[in-house]
Amino acid sequence: MPSHTFVLNGRPVTVEAPDDMPLLWVLRDKLGVTGPKYGCGVGVCRSCTSHLDGEEFQPCTRTVKDCAGRSVTTIEGLATGDTLHPVQEAWLACDVAQCGFCQPGQIMTAVALLRRTPNPTDADIDRIQNICRCGTYPRIRAAIKLAAARRPRA
Repeated sequence: MPSHTFVLNGRPVTVEAPDDMPLLWVLRDKLGVTGPKYGCGVGVCRSCTSHLDGEEFQPCTRTVKDCAGRSVTTIEGLATGDTLHPVQEAWLACDVAQCGFCQPGQIMTAVALLRRTPNPTDADIDRIQNICRCGTYPRIRAAIKLAAARRPRA
C-alpha cells in the first residue's frame, strides 16, 4: 500500500492508504482525527471543512495523494495548547453550538473568512455555505462579528 506524508496540525505524519482514499477517511479512520465530520461526502454540507495550506477545503472531496507534502489543519489544530483560537472563544461566548455536529466545519470556515475579510459584513457572512441543521445562523453571525471585533488590528 502506498505511503503518504503530509503535515497535520503542525506535525509531519506518514500514513499508508490507497492513493484515491478521501483524506477525510484517512483523518478519521487512520489517524483518529475526528473533528472534521462526514456529512454528505461531496463537499456540499461542509461539515468536514478544514484548511489545506491555509485555505479552506473539504477533505471528503480530496484524496490523500492530493495532500502529500502539504499542510492540513483541522479544528484540532486551531488552539495553541490550552489557549483557544479567537473564533473558538467567540463561539463559546455566543453559545453557538446546539447539536454541535457542523460546528468544527463552521469554525474553520469562519477562520478562513476572517483571514480574507477581517471586518466581514452581514452579506459576507451570509455567503458562507456551511449547512447547520439546527439553524444557529444568527449565533454564528454574532460569533464571527465578535471574533472580528476582538482581533488585533495591524
